[in-house]
Amino acid sequence: MEVASLYRRVLPSPPAVEFASTEGKRLFEEAMQGGTMEGFFNLISYFQTQSEPAFCGLASLSVVLNALAIDPGRTWKGPWRWFDESMLDCCEPLTKVKAEGITFGKVACLAHCAGARVQSFRADQTTIHDFRAHLKRCASSQDCHLISSYHRRPFQQTGTGHFSPIGGYHAGQDMALILDVARFKYPPHWVPLPLLWEAMNTTDEATGLLRGFMLVSRHTSSPSLLYTVSCGDESWKSMAKYCVEDVPNLLKDESLNDVATLLSHLVESLPANAGDLIKWVIEVRRKEEGESSLSKEEKERLALKEKVLQQVRDTKLFNVVHELQYPKGPCSSCSSSSDEDSLSRIAANVCCQGAAFLSGNLVSRYGFCCRETCIKCVEANGDGLKTVISGTVVSDGSEQGVDLLLPTSPSKTRLCNSNLRNKVVKYPSGADVLTVLLLVLHPNTWFGIKDEGVKAEFQNLVSTENLPDLLKREILHLRRQIHYLTGCKGEEACQVPMPPSP
Repeated sequence: MEVASLYRRVLPSPPAVEFASTEGKRLFEEAMQGGTMEGFFNLISYFQTQSEPAFCGLASLSVVLNALAIDPGRTWKGPWRWFDESMLDCCEPLTKVKAEGITFGKVACLAHCAGARVQSFRADQTTIHDFRAHLKRCASSQDCHLISSYHRRPFQQTGTGHFSPIGGYHAGQDMALILDVARFKYPPHWVPLPLLWEAMNTTDEATGLLRGFMLVSRHTSSPSLLYTVSCGDESWKSMAKYCVEDVPNLLKDESLNDVATLLSHLVESLPANAGDLIKWVIEVRRKEEGESSLSKEEKERLALKEKVLQQVRDTKLFNVVHELQYPKGPCSSCSSSSDEDSLSRIAANVCCQGAAFLSGNLVSRYGFCCRETCIKCVEANGDGLKTVISGTVVSDGSEQGVDLLLPTSPSKTRLCNSNLRNKVVKYPSGADVLTVLLLVLHPNTWFGIKDEGVKAEFQNLVSTENLPDLLKREILHLRRQIHYLTGCKGEEACQVPMPPSP
């Protein structure tokens, strides 16, 4: 049965005051004079309409992340790095958000995963007076933005739960400016702050918890360069259980009398899809005719990724993990045939994933078929050759050439059986991911090791204390992501701050 279409809704006024009305403009001018519209201009510069009826949380977060000038570290479309709803899939698969919407805790989790600093407050964890003070502080600054999770009913609006950024505050009238991301429905509007508090002090039926607000700002350090946490394929659920429940139980085994046995025990118990949790951030570009070199910016970003990769390889932990995974290799520094097969799979997989990103596919890479892939070298602006996975992707009868810039780690030893100019090209592999995962798990994880000697030796291996600054920042960012992602098995845990390292 055909559903009648709708063109906008009439904004119930009162209680709201439309931003573009005469009264709304007066409130704006007075709030400007009062200094509580400082955050408005950055927000309005990047304000967007949610692209799906259930994407209000994702759209609100995209607006705020871009307003804070947080670099996502990966491309959106073409050469552009930019936060878009389609990139916010760390804590909840986009297919699920599209069908069901997203909860308060998961939006906070996404903000953490995206590299932002987040303070989230449910209505029963704070007061209206604190909310007013937080809003006034954020509205008076360009360095902090507030996202509200509220029910539309108190405003006499149609619909239920909703997210939107708050664009400003009028102290004299005690009113907040809601920049409603459902712009197809309602325009931006001023509302009485006590009524906004009432709208936040409502229960989300999906979780049984009250709604609230979150303060989003920048971290002093940048987000990750090479690795990120992903839950697009639900792998995080089994990994959350592994990190939170299985590992502490495994460590109770008194037969773990050396580090090799301990690591072997941990690896053998990993879920089958463990490698899908931590993925490396791909650098994808459309293949252009005659394009044979990297730009200066591409080269600089690739160099940073390669530096992180090499620093992972230089850790003692990587050496132990690699020996555990490849104990009988004829040449320990050489890529095995399984490595080469894996690289072929990576090429095909990433080629399709890259095409999905470039096409604006919001859900997955499925539906994209890689007709061919190859590994080639391109000139990096006079700085030697860099490795690129190049492929042709077919979707709906059309073809798209894509290039993936592949971070590599050259070996000092010649390849046993290779045609790659006597140089071993070490791309991000399973051993790297496992090394990173062990470094990322919080130090408290290992307190349960029974043998004190083994505990001390293992804690030394996984310690971040002596890591190079670049790798340490990468690990700490991933640790925050893992903490909030595994905590979000239960909504309340999404807000629990990460315990300090001992």
